[in-house]
Amino acid sequence: MADRASSSGGARDGGESVVIDYGRRRTTCGYCRSSGPTSISHGMWANSLKADDYQALLDRGWRRSGCFLYKPEMERTCCPSYTIRLKANDFICSKEQGRVLKKMQRFLDGELDPQAGSPQCKASPTKRSLGEPMNSPTSKVSKVSANDFRADTCPNPLTEDESCLESKINEAVDTCFQGEILGSTVQLPKALVKTVKPQVKRKVGAAVQEKKVREAVQDLVYTCNISFQIVAAIKRALPKENGANQTEALSDLSPNSVAEKLAMAMERHGELAGFEVKACNGHLNFYSTTNQAMQNHTSNVVPVQASDKSSTSKQSPLNKNDAKYPVKRKNLEIRMSVSHFDPEEFALYRRYQTKVHKEKTVTESSYRRFLVDTPIVFVPPKSGDNTVPPCGFGSFHQQYRIDGKLVAVGVVDILPKCLSSKYLFWDPDLSFLSLGKYTALKEIDWVKTTQEHCPSLQYYYLGYYIHSCNKMRYKAAYRPSELLCPVRYEWVHYNLAKPLLDKSQYSVLSDYAAMQGEVPQPLICVPSDDCSAKVDHHGSPSDVDDDEDFNDYESDMMVEEEIVPSEKPDTTEGSSNINDIENITMDLNGTRVKYKDLQQMFGQIERRRLNALEAQLSRYAKVVGKELSDRMVYLLS
Repeated sequence: MADRASSSGGARDGGESVVIDYGRRRTTCGYCRSSGPTSISHGMWANSLKADDYQALLDRGWRRSGCFLYKPEMERTCCPSYTIRLKANDFICSKEQGRVLKKMQRFLDGELDPQAGSPQCKASPTKRSLGEPMNSPTSKVSKVSANDFRADTCPNPLTEDESCLESKINEAVDTCFQGEILGSTVQLPKALVKTVKPQVKRKVGAAVQEKKVREAVQDLVYTCNISFQIVAAIKRALPKENGANQTEALSDLSPNSVAEKLAMAMERHGELAGFEVKACNGHLNFYSTTNQAMQNHTSNVVPVQASDKSSTSKQSPLNKNDAKYPVKRKNLEIRMSVSHFDPEEFALYRRYQTKVHKEKTVTESSYRRFLVDTPIVFVPPKSGDNTVPPCGFGSFHQQYRIDGKLVAVGVVDILPKCLSSKYLFWDPDLSFLSLGKYTALKEIDWVKTTQEHCPSLQYYYLGYYIHSCNKMRYKAAYRPSELLCPVRYEWVHYNLAKPLLDKSQYSVLSDYAAMQGEVPQPLICVPSDDCSAKVDHHGSPSDVDDDEDFNDYESDMMVEEEIVPSEKPDTTEGSSNINDIENITMDLNGTRVKYKDLQQMFGQIERRRLNALEAQLSRYAKVVGKELSDRMVYLLS
């Protein structure tokens, strides 16, 4: 028996919810690559769906693929899938995610060459630009202010800058000293660059009388004491019997002279984009070039020795040679439009599917069914109404354009509580930019910004989390996330759910407190890049810039057109509860009637047929929820 359902009420306008062909589905799993139809789910085809109704379905574990709605049958399916979400205002940006933002900034600033940014070239630190800003405010990335990130939301990953500066110092040491000290071959030390702590700069600045020198100290970012180590190494290597010669050789050898020699050698190379190197009392100090006045004080610099690996100093992304060789800045724009077919988007999708997912044939009809067709009824914004966001409710395509060229498209649903990300496709030539992660971060920020206009819209839904599938574990890297309990439909913090999922891939997550010998710990959310967040579809760490993402969104139902017809109703499956179904409104050839009034309107119905109908309505009410089933119309054919 085919069924339809349409909404008979709701908090907002938006037409009716019409759902067709409710039943079970069996398919071949795309995650464990099973040989048979081991993926089992409930399913419904929808003609239209109110935003409020789809939000309610999401919060009971449903998702959509085009106009098809599905919910894994968690106890029976091979790969249990848990709905995962994140409260945008609580999001903590990890170091790896911060690197993604910085990389995009460098690319837009013209400092990252696509070839140098590719995974094949990452092993050579000398091929990358040193102009990457340490504390890059991502608001420079996009002209769409509503989607810009604040710099203070992300930590400063400094290891790349330190590594490159150390490489430059070592090159200068080899050029200036190796094999040239009294004909002796000296094993010279390797440079170690240290970040100057803010408290150290404040302490040193307070001890300086001159205002200009204090300002210079605030631009100090890194320091290195390799000059002292070089002098000590040379002294140890010189022969002790040549006392007079040794005294003469060391007369001009001091940490000061070594530091000055190294600084001049590094300046001659002219490759320290974004930094100014100065020799001071034996130290090599690296200053940000943000403060142009700094360049006028070459002698009144203050030596500082630091050991901490963190800094909040500001650094300009501009190369100091840009005045001679201007670099064209790229412009990133983010446009949101109601879901519709766009030939330019389809061309990008076809390139993405064939190059990234190795699909041989990509048809326009399958693209439309998967990413264009939507049952969610569009609700336009209303002036002065803070219950609807400025874009309205419905299904949207977010276009990412660089200098006008379409580079990525995010397919999302905007609902009363959340932005639900469905799919992403991007330009394969820009895989080094980690666009999947970058666009996810932009969508999180969109929720944070939109919440100012629509307070109820607070969450970012990432689709399904499958603990048994390494390809899907990247979603847990967006912290602090929550998983939906498949039985009680309560949200459980990921840190509490993970021990249960480690023991069994299907778990009643809300039972975490009942685990023997386990007491729930305080929810301390820290930016972490643990192993569960570093797996992509190549099985390599996520900070390697390959084509991660798997889609970095929801690839859960890529094969929706292969779903087999629904199974026949199982009339032996448990007894039906009349109280759960008596208020379900059905549509019979245009006539609407509640189930409890069915026989009163149409007369006596054969018991066998009535039992089958009751069993089907009971399963429907169970998986959809009584509240939602009571306010929807169930269309019978």
